[in-house]
Amino acid sequence: MKVEQLYTGCLAEAAYYIESNGEAVVIDPLRETEPYMERATADGATIKFVLETHFHADFVSGHLDLARQTHATIVFGPTAKPNFTAHIAKDGEVLNVGDVSIVVLHTPGHTMESTSYLLRDENGKDYALFSGDTLFLGDVGRPDLAIKTDLTREDLAGYLFDSLRNKIMPLADDVIVYPGHGAGSACGKKMSKETQGTMGEQKKFNYALRSDMTREEFVREVTTGLVEPPQYFPKNAVMNKMGYESIDVVRQRGSQPLSVRAFKAAWEGENALVLDTRDQLEFVKGFIPGSIFIGVDGNFAPWVGALITDLKQPILFVAEPGREDEVVVRLARVGYDHPIGYLDGGFAAWQKAGEEIDTMEEMSPEELDMAFDGKNMKVLDVRKHSEYAAEHVVGATNFPLDFINRNMDDLKPENKYILYCATGYRSVIAGSILKARGIYDVVNVPGGFTEISETNIKRTEFTAQETEL
Repeated sequence: MKVEQLYTGCLAEAAYYIESNGEAVVIDPLRETEPYMERATADGATIKFVLETHFHADFVSGHLDLARQTHATIVFGPTAKPNFTAHIAKDGEVLNVGDVSIVVLHTPGHTMESTSYLLRDENGKDYALFSGDTLFLGDVGRPDLAIKTDLTREDLAGYLFDSLRNKIMPLADDVIVYPGHGAGSACGKKMSKETQGTMGEQKKFNYALRSDMTREEFVREVTTGLVEPPQYFPKNAVMNKMGYESIDVVRQRGSQPLSVRAFKAAWEGENALVLDTRDQLEFVKGFIPGSIFIGVDGNFAPWVGALITDLKQPILFVAEPGREDEVVVRLARVGYDHPIGYLDGGFAAWQKAGEEIDTMEEMSPEELDMAFDGKNMKVLDVRKHSEYAAEHVVGATNFPLDFINRNMDDLKPENKYILYCATGYRSVIAGSILKARGIYDVVNVPGGFTEISETNIKRTEFTAQETEL
């Protein structure tokens, strides 16, 4: 028996590959199928099942393409109603894979179709639980992300309480827990940075598994501190339920090299958005006026999903040469299937053609320390509210990047704005959006609050961050 976790840091998402005696299973695959196909080929195995723990909200699963390419059976848990052929398993149903078996455990709460999969080894012993978004390490799944339902988040939290107590907590302490996400995912409030653990550890340290916890306490604690989820979450959940275009088609459409002239024509003719995916240090030195920065080396896909409100928005992009296909794939992971080409030769081609460029002013933390008096500068802290509440520069206003689209009206074009985040990545994104929307006097603080905290700038008293949302 082989069990492999395929962890993607950008999305804080874990997919799984299980192989036994020539048969394999993939759990919660990402959009691109190569990683799973390559493993099966190397093992001489046939992918028999693609198991989905639920209709994911934070990424588009690869279940349809993978099943089409391998003839594997897509499996969902009870109550799921996908708009395509799939096996809807019964609670307690056993799936045989080589010499091992997988027990279907219906664990509603995160969503009503949420299902965990219990792997039993060759001897029939409980070996590992693939808990999806029902149980995380140190946390549990949010009860407010289900596709349109008449149930409240409190109702779903009640179902989650029962699922954990009746289906998961009775498992032995040595059962390995393989969750669907780790720290950084918006599918939970405050997950561990670890990506696997044991049931014994979770019973001991996970706040939601306290043995003396009442239902009322659980509902209150699980729903406290939740903020509005990213706008693309319900849209991705619908794609996972209803179906989507093959990623092969998306890749072919998006990987079109365009000359500067063709790029400009497509920009105007298609009403496209221009996305610059280069490193932030390069972007601030020079970029296409009106382009938006979201660097591919940061949390690229989640920020695309949070900030670009239309999944069908035509996208042109600037990338480091050789990384164009990577950009298209990572856009597709969160449902942005309409990139229509990239600037051939990258930003250097734009410069060589003599086209207009823009830059972003920067101010070091030391310069901010010397200049900031809390009155004549408008300093915007673009981190999440939970980060801002933990500690921030005295006099700075919280302007979370997550909700920049709704808060832009609060800014005035005649003002000068100095932006900081934790390290400089998010503040450059925010600065690019401000400049693209007519707020031109923007200054970025590279190094962000991490380096600001090493200066003498007056800051609020530190309090522990209660949630990562």
